[in-house]
Amino acid sequence: MTRKFWTITEVVEHFQITERFLCELEEEDIVCSVCRENSSTKLFAPEDLERLRLAKILVEEMDVNLAGVEVILRMRQSMIEMRRQFDDIFQDLAGHIQEKLGPFKT
Repeated sequence: MTRKFWTITEVVEHFQITERFLCELEEEDIVCSVCRENSSTKLFAPEDLERLRLAKILVEEMDVNLAGVEVILRMRQSMIEMRRQFDDIFQDLAGHIQEKLGPFKT
């Protein structure tokens, strides 16, 4: 998935989903298509494709409804953001400790 944007047809074929399922994901704001200037073609960014991939797994393999998918993906995003914040705090703390203790010699 190194492309910048994917068309509806490419998404449907690659993920083996129906256009209706894709529309339902858009209606629930799980994925959001973009349109280029002077074009009515809907395109999907890589971030949306990852959300679509996870939504498909949740729906098909775990029988989660779309409202549940939206909640799970929102919680997942919050956890990722909290992890980034924790990593930043940890790096800052490690820097302060290293300053206090001086260089580590092996």
